[in-house]
Amino acid sequence: MKNQTRTPLILGSGLALAFALATGSPALAQSTGTPHEKMKMDDKKPAMDHKAMDHQMMAQCEDMKKQKQAMKDDMKAQDAELTAHVARMNAATSDKKAGVTAEVVTHMLEQRIAMDARKAKMDEEMMQHMMEHMQMGKESMAMCPMMKK
Repeated sequence: MKNQTRTPLILGSGLALAFALATGSPALAQSTGTPHEKMKMDDKKPAMDHKAMDHQMMAQCEDMKKQKQAMKDDMKAQDAELTAHVARMNAATSDKKAGVTAEVVTHMLEQRIAMDARKAKMDEEMMQHMMEHMQMGKESMAMCPMMKK
């Protein structure tokens, strides 16, 4: 009986959502103008001249590159630390081996969870960064230090 009363509610909600998405999409698709014009029209963002925006963007590019390198360096340091822990684990006597192994596994898990969260945040920031380049044009992305080795 409960399923019968919920079905119209769920169906109605789904249809309302589909209608909202369908009617909202054309409005978004009709947006015109270059990204620079849109930025000037957007009341929430102050209008910038092209050179100031390029300078600001390149500063963001360099910062992003430094963050990426710092993460690589941290991963290398973590690998070295884990190598030392594994050597200690392998050298442990049989009566202490289980405890040391548990410490190593716990430490690895903690590192992995923290690094996964850090990577996810950085991936999101990099995606946003690349979207900003795309809005500025192909030549903007080609100039990004992140695109160069």
